[in-house]
Amino acid sequence: MPAEPARLSRRPLRLASGAALCLATSFGLGWSLPVVAPVLGLFVIASLDRPLPLKAGLGLVLVVMLTTGSGLLLLPFLRYYWFSGVLLTGLLLFLAFRYGLRGGNNLVSTFLAAGLTMISAAGTADFGLAVTVIGALVKGLLLAVLALALVHWLFPEPAGGRPVRPAQGLPDNVADWMALRAALVVMPAFLLALSDPAAYLPIIMKSVSLGRQSCTTARGAARELLGSTLFGGLLAILFWSALSLFVHLWMFFLWMLLFVLVAGGKLYAISPTRYPPGFWLNSLVTMVILLGQSVQDSAAGKDVLTAFAVRMGLFVGVTLYACLMLWLLDKPGRIPLPAP
Repeated sequence: MPAEPARLSRRPLRLASGAALCLATSFGLGWSLPVVAPVLGLFVIASLDRPLPLKAGLGLVLVVMLTTGSGLLLLPFLRYYWFSGVLLTGLLLFLAFRYGLRGGNNLVSTFLAAGLTMISAAGTADFGLAVTVIGALVKGLLLAVLALALVHWLFPEPAGGRPVRPAQGLPDNVADWMALRAALVVMPAFLLALSDPAAYLPIIMKSVSLGRQSCTTARGAARELLGSTLFGGLLAILFWSALSLFVHLWMFFLWMLLFVLVAGGKLYAISPTRYPPGFWLNSLVTMVILLGQSVQDSAAGKDVLTAFAVRMGLFVGVTLYACLMLWLLDKPGRIPLPAP
């Protein structure tokens, strides 16, 4: 059908333009935690194949604000009953991932996991930092929803295009095992962030991305997790080198547009590869987190190369731990995976 190739070819354009718009807006306006907006933009635009109506978009923002704000309820436990607070956080992470795996809204599941960990970790150090994280998540999601509407207006679906079928929920026993695995992937990064939330919040974002990816892949996923992290780091290095040629906000926008457009063509199988879509999305998320933090380090006068090396080492360490969890909890017969 002629409409099908046209529909597929427009998806990378929507993903690239939306992510670049979120990046340029958040950094150009000097938002707190500006890297959050383009990361959420990638998740939203890659997950939804049509714009949200105004009522649904505002409802999603409100739901995410309320669910992520629930991370504040964990603060008394983490401050005064540390062990119980950590166990409660792990239980809530498990429930958040299980909700998405059983057919719930995957975006809400992802944002709930991110909010529970980022906000509660930030609040243990400073309540004001927790409020800043909530504001960054809400503003980032609102910008992502607006970008979704704009890119669909610029690159509309062709007439007769078939909508993407929503993902079906997994059987309960499979969903429970995968949710447990995803929660265990996120917990070490959360514990690390409790020691210095301001420094390790990007590690939580990375671990939530890994947990989300581990929910969509099964055997053989360890190689994809590690490969996407390393490839995302390589993309960040190439992006930084290109941006260094001429440092300007518009060049930041244009380079992001180009990098996401190339990776988006592989994510949507316009130029097919042997790697699944989760590999390319996780690579882009890794690139954006590393790049955004490097830009902030440069603006603060820090040693960008040293900070990047430390952050990349932590990303690889978190990914290797995620691979270990996949190996331990995905042995043959351990998880009753459904037939393909």
